[in-house]
Parts: sequence; C-alpha cells; structure tokens
Amino acid sequence: MRVLVTGGTGNVGTATVEHLVAQGWDVRAIGRRQDIEMARAEYHVCDITCYDDLREQMQGCQAVVHLAAIPGPGRSPGHEVFRVNVAGTMNVFEAAHAEGIRRVVQASSINAFGCFYNVDDLVPQYLPIDEDHPPRTSDPYSFSKQLVEEIGAYYWRRERMSSVALRLPAVWPSSRIADPERLARVQEDRAIIDSLAALPESDRRVRLAEISARAREIRSKRPFEQRKDALWIAWRQELEQDRLLGIYTFDRFNFWTAIDERDAAQAVQKGLAADFEGSHVLFVNDCHNWLGYEAQQLARLFFGDVDEWRAPLDGPVSLVSMERARDLIGFEPVHALVAPDAAPSPGGVQS
Repeated sequence: MRVLVTGGTGNVGTATVEHLVAQGWDVRAIGRRQDIEMARAEYHVCDITCYDDLREQMQGCQAVVHLAAIPGPGRSPGHEVFRVNVAGTMNVFEAAHAEGIRRVVQASSINAFGCFYNVDDLVPQYLPIDEDHPPRTSDPYSFSKQLVEEIGAYYWRRERMSSVALRLPAVWPSSRIADPERLARVQEDRAIIDSLAALPESDRRVRLAEISARAREIRSKRPFEQRKDALWIAWRQELEQDRLLGIYTFDRFNFWTAIDERDAAQAVQKGLAADFEGSHVLFVNDCHNWLGYEAQQLARLFFGDVDEWRAPLDGPVSLVSMERARDLIGFEPVHALVAPDAAPSPGGVQS
C-alpha cells in the first residue's frame, strides 16, 4: 500500500518514514526542503498550503500521514500558525477525499487539550487526563491543534473518511533517553521534589503559592510567543536559578510526559493499519512519567486542587492516559523513557 507522508523531513516525519519503509509500506514523502534524498522512499518538494500541488502528490496513494505543521506558537505569528496548521490540514483532508483516500492519520498534540503553552495556570478537572477532558487552549498553536481534530471529525460526518489524530507530547530522539546530562537533571529534580514533599504542610503551601503566582505572572506575558526577545532569555535564566520554579512552570505544564520518536512512528503505523471507522482523538505517550516519580505524589504536590481520580496512579505512571490508544489501535510503547527498575521516591507528602 502506498502512503503519503506530509512533513516527511521533520523529526517525527523522518522516524515515521523509516519505520513505515521497514514495515514494507510504499512511502511517498513530501516537505518544503530542497536538499533531501531518501534512499528507500520517494521524496518531493511540496507545500501543504498549495492545494493543487498537494492533490497531485496524493495520486496513487491509499492513505495519508499528515505531520506537516508549524510546531509551536513562537515560530511564526499567530495568523501564520493558523494558516499553515488549520488551512493546510483542511487541504490535506479535502485532497485526500478528492483522490478517494479513506484513511488519514494526523499529528495533533497534547496541547490540543491546552497545557504547556497556556497563558494562565493549568487546573485539570480530573486525573489522569484523557480525551474526554474539555479543552482549554489559550495560544495560537494549541488552538490550531484543537481545530485540526475538528477537521477530522468534520470529514467523518461529511464524507465518512476515517481518521485518527494522535495527541503527541514532546517527541524525544532515541539518544536523549540515556543522555548523561538529562539523567543528572532527572536526579536533581527528583531530589528537589522530595525536599518539597518533606516540608511541613504550612511551609509547603506557602512555597507552592509563591511559585504558582510567579509562574502565572510569567505566562501572562506570553513568552512562548516571543522566544527571541529579552523577556524569554531572562525568564529562562530565572527558571534555571530556581529549579522548583522551573519544574512548576515547565514540567508541571506538560505532566512530565514524552514519547520516544520510534514509538511515535509505530503509533502512526498502527493508526494506518488498525481496523476501525470514524474520527478519533488519541493520546499517545510513554506509560511512565519521564521523571520516574510516584505519580500520586506528583499529583498531590502539583495538582492539589484535583479531587477526581478516574484511574489509579500507582507507581511512576503517566498522568496522561493512553488507554484509548491501546483499545482502538493497539498502541503500546516499546522504548521506555524510564528504566523498568526505577524506584519512585518513597517519601509521602508531609502533613
């Protein structure tokens, strides 16, 4: 079966093309880069915002993997993020329909829920997060990903075209998992969180209130949308100097969630091959939090106002559920971001 992969030269695209070729798929990849040669896949230069060119590249294909997008709010102005991500996705689905293609797998993002790039605080209604949680997007990139999921639903209602939108978190290259610098930072962060948990409750509440207020102040200035200015530089320096503030402002807002690029690629392949109909949104991520920390402890420390738990959080599991991806497409992460014998910190929250 021939499949078209948009964004085939990006990080996820490269891993996906390699995986699909290894699995025996006939792959045609497109992207905007001119200097690309693919030994085992066909490559063409094509911009997804050019509908006629895009439809031409879909000729002869039986499925589409749509990965092309502006990958964050600070890389282009908001209107350009919307144009490329939303209008480009509309082009993909419309061209696929015109060519008689019945299956699309597209890259959404954990941010379609509204988390990492928020301009305000992150207050989940329940944990673990799943696909039923109402979205709360507040930046142009996350909003664009919320809308591309709706495009998939629209084409199912209108044309009975089946699709899955994979809510990918941070996608890590395989080299990052065992990177000594990353592992040292993980140990440092675990020790900082242990120290927070060991504080008397009154002291801990004061400390968390301080960093929460500072995090909200920083985010209200929308630094993710101004990544090259002095504010961004000063903010990064502040978060490095106060690591607990950095943990609260960065890692809490993505639930310590990530996925190995090879698992992202196999999730795409399973989305192509699985037997289903309809339009579906799926979180796909590692089944552990990358900190390797007791999940209940993380939830009680950093999401203390959440009082609804929809599934047990035993051990260093993820705060984002991937049960729906398991059930619908048979996704199971293979390349764990945490060593299987990683022991969660034993200390409980002190009261």
